[in-house]
Amino acid sequence: MKMNCLIIDDEPIARKGLREYILESDFLNLVGECEDALRASKQLSEQVVDLIYLDIEMPKISGIEFLKTLRHRPLVIFTTAYPDYALEGYNLDVIDYLMKPITFERFLKATQKALEVYQMKRLADDKRHAQPDHFFIKSDSKYEKIAFSDVRYVESLQNYVVIHTAEKKLIAYMTLAGLEQQLPPDQFIRVHKSFIVSIASVKSIDGNEIIIGNARIPISRTLKEAVVERILGKNLFKR
Repeated sequence: MKMNCLIIDDEPIARKGLREYILESDFLNLVGECEDALRASKQLSEQVVDLIYLDIEMPKISGIEFLKTLRHRPLVIFTTAYPDYALEGYNLDVIDYLMKPITFERFLKATQKALEVYQMKRLADDKRHAQPDHFFIKSDSKYEKIAFSDVRYVESLQNYVVIHTAEKKLIAYMTLAGLEQQLPPDQFIRVHKSFIVSIASVKSIDGNEIIIGNARIPISRTLKEAVVERILGKNLFKR
């Protein structure tokens, strides 16, 4: 995936040089160029920007002052003709500090550093939002770890549930409704007031019963149409 980048610089020649470098980099996507902070603020509010090439000396508001106003900062690489701001730039946690005139070699080195940070952040976000593949229940005096993929079906026994896996049965003190709220809805479906089944585990549908392994699980008459449609989906081959 490419990084969306934005050039903010009041000098047309500087913008042109950065634009040419960006177009030569196949992991970058230039989404805009701005000559001042006001236009940059509008761009940032309208689209996703991953990386900013930000000039420091600009009219009305400097790049440093502009950066301090941003609540959600993209990655930033400072571009400037003045070396005096280097320390403050690093204090603002910018990726790099490029001195004008900027060579392509130096541009590429700074941008690859930004790419590494971007990829690490994406990986961390993916892990944070990834759906877990297992859950724990308390069965007797132990906490048992169960993979969602191991669950074949769940049966209700008043205030208890029996979780049937390929290898064993586990009894937990909880309601079927409570467990249903915590199971991934794309993997499990309620087929009866007393049963939830794993869609992937369904072997066949025989009349008003679902066959999973050697078990025959009833389908509620009021739920049958929705259950059959959900389980078969687009996988039913017709003549």
